[in-house]
Amino acid sequence: MAAISCTLLVDDDDTTNFLNQTLLRRMAISDAVLVAGNGQVALDLLHTHCELPTSPTCPALILLDMKMPIMNGFEFLQAYAQRPPRENPTVVIIMLTTSLNPNDVAQMQGLPIAGYLTKPLTRDKINQVLQQHFGQPAGEN
Repeated sequence: MAAISCTLLVDDDDTTNFLNQTLLRRMAISDAVLVAGNGQVALDLLHTHCELPTSPTCPALILLDMKMPIMNGFEFLQAYAQRPPRENPTVVIIMLTTSLNPNDVAQMQGLPIAGYLTKPLTRDKINQVLQQHFGQPAGEN
């Protein structure tokens, strides 16, 4: 069994999603990986997959891109925070960014996220998230 039942990737870049999915599958950290191209699609997926918080396809980890069209990461977090608490799963949200602009970093302070990582995702970064937030290392695949 994987460390995480389900992971949700939220990014508008298809190549990034493909690479991140491949990394997560190779590391065998998640039984299921959902992909959303923007924050609105991510909210829709949460609504569908988290109707029962114990659902195996309700994400335990969300890797959220900061800058996307339609609904960006900040807008997603605002909408997520306004959902009724019973509809929000217990989830670790990690913001992904290519920017270390001090304004972007400052904007992340106080958001309901567990932290942020710079892109690209790597095996070491995923292992860090697993150890810090799930108390376990990834599989050795």
